[in-house]
Amino acid sequence: MTPTQFAFSSAFIMGTAGLTFHRTHLLSALLCLEGMMLSLLIALAFWSLELDSAGPMASPMILLAFSACEASAGLALLVATSRTHGGDRLKNLNLLQC
Repeated sequence: MTPTQFAFSSAFIMGTAGLTFHRTHLLSALLCLEGMMLSLLIALAFWSLELDSAGPMASPMILLAFSACEASAGLALLVATSRTHGGDRLKNLNLLQC
């Protein structure tokens, strides 16, 4: 495993661990998801550069578009939950109260 592959896999694992263990606020969960998506984006871009072909060059751009959509949907959910429930704590969010 090269050092760049180790760095990207460790960044993804740290994002997963942060999402698993620190689920107190919705904003921290969204930031962990965004970190995971960015590590995947950079790893996919480096992978397409290592192949030296034009075929997989579109896949990082598609992943970036999905990441932007995920971030905007997450921020919209954050605003909606803070307006209805008064905060972004995940313990206060209950689907039966909606």
